[in-house]
Amino acid sequence: MARKYELRQRAEQVEDTRRRIVEATSRLHLERGPAATSITEVARRAGVQRRTVYNHFPDDAALFAACSAHWRALHPPPDPAGWTDLRQGLRELYAWYRATEPMTANVLRDAEVLPSLRGVIEPGFGAYMAGVRAVLAERAGRSRRVEAAIQLVTDFHSWRSLAPLGDEEATELAAELVELAAARRSRSRGSRARPARS
Repeated sequence: MARKYELRQRAEQVEDTRRRIVEATSRLHLERGPAATSITEVARRAGVQRRTVYNHFPDDAALFAACSAHWRALHPPPDPAGWTDLRQGLRELYAWYRATEPMTANVLRDAEVLPSLRGVIEPGFGAYMAGVRAVLAERAGRSRRVEAAIQLVTDFHSWRSLAPLGDEEATELAAELVELAAARRSRSRGSRARPARS
């Protein structure tokens, strides 16, 4: 009985240490960005030795993956499956961007220079955004022009350019751009279908 208690207590200590490391790393990523976060500072913030960090996370990719999962659990992205139209999707996406802006900006910036971070971002955030764009393209009328417009208006950096307008006006402007792309496609198809006048 005492042995089982000791094992359970040890497992709880290991989990607590792991949690403190992940939380410390996430805070540093938010404050400085992943590229400027050192293992020494992670260990100091978590109250552990450097080797303890490496025992739990043997490489950057493992630590980035744990931090990404932790952050997503605290800040879940909107679910595109529930979107009934383009504006609802953009409105919810933009609200999420606003709520997570500092971390998203730091991570996307540093993914350009850290291959191990990029390897975590692409199947996570990248796959999520591909799903978002597919759903919005279905709502708006799929075409190359519409898909290009959706790619533009769902991009985080595009949202940052629109953000000073406020999310409602930014949503309206973005939706109008996508609708213009869809309308131009419809007009060009209609004009090709009309016979030439004699």
